[in-house]
Parts: sequence; structure tokens; C-alpha cells
Amino acid sequence: MDLTGNITPDFGNLTFVDSLDLGSNNFYGEIPKEISNLVELEDLDLGVNNFSGSLPMEIFNILGLRVISLLFNNLSGTLPSNIGSILPNIEGLYLGGLTNLVGTIPHSISNCSKLTILELASNKLTGLIPNFLGHLTSLCFLDLAGNNLTSNSSLSFLTSLTNCRNLTTFSLSLNPPNGMLPVSVGNFSTSLLKFYAHSCKINRRLPNKVGNLTSLLDLDLSDNDLVGYPTSIGNLRNLQGLYLSYNKLTGSIGDNICKLQHLADIDLTENKLSGSLPHCLGNVTGSNKLSFNVPASLGNLKDLVLLDLSSNNMVGSLPPEIGNLKVATRLDQSILK
Repeated sequence: MDLTGNITPDFGNLTFVDSLDLGSNNFYGEIPKEISNLVELEDLDLGVNNFSGSLPMEIFNILGLRVISLLFNNLSGTLPSNIGSILPNIEGLYLGGLTNLVGTIPHSISNCSKLTILELASNKLTGLIPNFLGHLTSLCFLDLAGNNLTSNSSLSFLTSLTNCRNLTTFSLSLNPPNGMLPVSVGNFSTSLLKFYAHSCKINRRLPNKVGNLTSLLDLDLSDNDLVGYPTSIGNLRNLQGLYLSYNKLTGSIGDNICKLQHLADIDLTENKLSGSLPHCLGNVTGSNKLSFNVPASLGNLKDLVLLDLSSNNMVGSLPPEIGNLKVATRLDQSILK
């Protein structure tokens, strides 16, 4: 359905409604403040429309709201400073992709004890990433990507987030916290499945404790300033996607990575890795100084979709076992000597 037009103040007369879903349409204009009359409302979805004007503060006065989605609208404003007291029952807060959501993350949000989903990506939020986010112990999904949020050099907010024992997905990408990943990242719950922190100016070595995150499916730390190469990555037995491109990694990859039996995509482009490619590894993207024969065991990676071995120093011919890559959609082996 693709509805269009304005939402009129008459919507405020629907006082018996407990769920209002108008998301993914083509509504425009301002969101009428009369929606605050819907005192029975628990779920409000106005996301993915063309609403404009100020973020309607009146919405946040509906005490019974469990879910608010205003994603991807042309709205401007700040988060209410008292959000933790006016939305005591909030479980899902979807405010990503607004035109001009500015300001800081208010301290009172730490009182939203039922909050499980906090989506604030692609906004213009500033200030320090607050340690009090660790008080949101019910949090399962946290997306802060694409803002201008910073941190101290120890990235202490990550230590605080280890209190969120139900956290499965965390994205920090495209923020400039500019620090070193603390050893405490190894204390994240084994519930953590996806960790995204590309283009965050993260520097120094990746701590070996990252190997404790044994349930992790995706790890994206590309486009940072990481050095060395953490062999403990081999402990991430469930890992499917490993993205470490555009760093300053040095040394050899090592055979520990052969333990990653579920790996479908690995990108090590633009590092300073050297030595031989482990016998099991297939999907290493180029611009390193690796020299190797293409191993026959490459054919064991049955789930491999993308294979890019360009800009390395491969020798010999492709093994016939490469024909076992039935689901591969792209093969780039340029500069094969």
C-alpha cells in the first residue's frame, strides 16, 4: 500500500486505538500534535514517510507507548531530556535517518529499563557516547552508526555495554570515537552476534580477548588504524563475515583462521600482511604481500559467495576443486603468475 497526503488533526479523535501503523507510505506535512490524544496507544509507526517539521514532542507524552518509529522522515529536533520519565514502558525506539536530529543522548534514557531496541543511526548526534547506556540491561539492539559521537581514548562506553547481557547487535560505524578497543570487549555476552565499527578511528592492536566472543557472526572493523594481527580470531568458531580491510595489519594470517568453518566472507584489503596464505583460506581480498599457490582445500568452502584474490602474488594454476564453489557469484584472481 502506498498512501499519500497529510495526517489531519482528526486522528486525535481515535482515542480507543492502541496501535497505529502508517509506516512505509508517502505521507507528508507535519505530524499533528493531536496524536497525543491517543492515550491508549502502545505502538506508533510513522516511519519511512515524508513527514517534515519539528520532532513532535507531544508524542512522547503518551505514557503507555511501547514502540515509537519515526525512521527516515524529514524531522528536526532533539531527544527529550526527560525521556526516561515520560516513556516508562518504551521497548523500541526507532529514530534513525532523520534530517536533523541533533544534540546529545540524554542521561534520563538510562531509566528506560524495558528498552530492547535503540535505533539512532544516520543522525547528527554529538557529544560523548555515554557510559550510562550500560544501564539498559534489557537492550538487544543498539545502532549509533553515522553520527558524530566521540569517546575518551579508552572507549570506556564499550566496557559499560558489557552489562547488557542480552545485546545481540551493536553498530558504532561512521563515528569518530578515536581510541583503542579495551580488553573488556572480551566480556561482552556470548549473545553478541554482530559487531560493526568500521571507520571509527580505532587504533593500536585488537585485543586477544576478542576471541571470547564465540557466538559472533559478523565482525567489521574495516577502515580503522589497527596494527598487528590477532590470532585469537581463530576462536570465533561461528564467524561468517570478517572485515578488516583498510587497516595497518602486519605479520602473517596464520593457520588459526582455519578453525572458522562457517566463514563465508573475509576482507583483508589494503593492509601490510605478508607470508603465505593458510591452506584453508579462500576469500582474502588483495593489496597485501601474500604469496601462495591456490590451495585445493579452497573447494571445501561450500558457502563461499565472493572470492577475490587480486593484487597478490599467486603462482601456479587454479585447482579443479574450485568447481565445488557452487554458490559463488564472483571470482577475481587477477595477477595469477
